[in-house]
Amino acid sequence: MVELIATAALMLTLTSCNMHVWSHTMSIPSFLFPFAVFIIVFLFLIVIVPLSGGHMNPIFTFIAALKGVVTLSRALLYVSAQCIGSIIGFFVLKSVMEPKLADTYSLGGCALGDLKGKIPGIKPQDALLLEFSCTFLVLFLGLTLAFDKKRCKELGLPMVCLVVAASLALAVFVSITVTGRPGYAGAGLSPARCLGPALLLGGPLWNGHWVFWLGPFLACIIYYS
Repeated sequence: MVELIATAALMLTLTSCNMHVWSHTMSIPSFLFPFAVFIIVFLFLIVIVPLSGGHMNPIFTFIAALKGVVTLSRALLYVSAQCIGSIIGFFVLKSVMEPKLADTYSLGGCALGDLKGKIPGIKPQDALLLEFSCTFLVLFLGLTLAFDKKRCKELGLPMVCLVVAASLALAVFVSITVTGRPGYAGAGLSPARCLGPALLLGGPLWNGHWVFWLGPFLACIIYYS
């Protein structure tokens, strides 16, 4: 239940803040966008980690299951709760958001191009490579520390949460700056985050949706091996 509520709240908060950044500060979004990710994710981690582990992302749960941190049954419950939480969070956002703004920014979902198909965006194979690379970056920098019990005890919870949040922000920064292609929403870094908008808006958001699942899970397998 904690994972469900936390994921829903994270999706609502993170997406609404980031869409505000994109719609009002188009001159310097490459800095403000990852900065917002860093602050919001850090706040959620520092509160949720003691309660449920603070996964809020199927990728974190999957790698935790591979490492034996959580059982397979708990991992399945976590992923289900995260997906449902994402849908709830984006449903609330869609209900209160101006429809034109939701269409313009694809409800903050994971898109390879714009909803109307006028902007080609990025090729699926390029997005897959970027999704894999950015997820691996998060795992290598953030979760390597998070799953090291000795170093976690030495550094303390706040510092560990700070490193994980910073790794996510760095991955977001990389994904939105190296492409420079209109219509591409950047690396998803969470299949659950990509699922909510796709189910609620549908249409072009399903184009290449598999990229946002396959890329991160391939990164997890390579990282674990």
